[in-house]
Amino acid sequence: MSLFFTGLVFVLIWLAISGSYTVPNLLFGAVVAALSLGLIRHQIKRGDRAGIRPLATVSLALLFIKELALSAWTVAKLVVKPRMELKPGIFAYSLTVERDFEIALLANLITLTPGTLSVDVGEDRKTLYIHALDCRDVEATKRSIADGFERKIMEAFAR
Repeated sequence: MSLFFTGLVFVLIWLAISGSYTVPNLLFGAVVAALSLGLIRHQIKRGDRAGIRPLATVSLALLFIKELALSAWTVAKLVVKPRMELKPGIFAYSLTVERDFEIALLANLITLTPGTLSVDVGEDRKTLYIHALDCRDVEATKRSIADGFERKIMEAFAR
């Protein structure tokens, strides 16, 4: 995907999020998109066939919305119980994604999902430390991240 097209997508997303379709807002979105692309330009290889896959990116966004709703519902149910039977804790998650952008995106998606929080990335950039509200089944949580967010990120931002 070309930088121009990527910037155009950023501007359209900005317009949709802000809800204001005025010329000044359009120009502001274009400036923010240009600055954003300038910040990540070293991670975008020109002439490389890989890049952002629009349909896979939409699929990732839909997965996030689904996970957001499900985890919000789960946390709400846990909070209203008279006796909360939680086992909070921190666990290490072995990363499959390698690029800084992908690691940051995964960490942010996990943090934005209620009940989980990305705490730290290992110095080797191969481990993500995650705090979970309920660590009774850590392996299931790890599988959910690997089969969900991480797989969708790799599909959306393939090399």
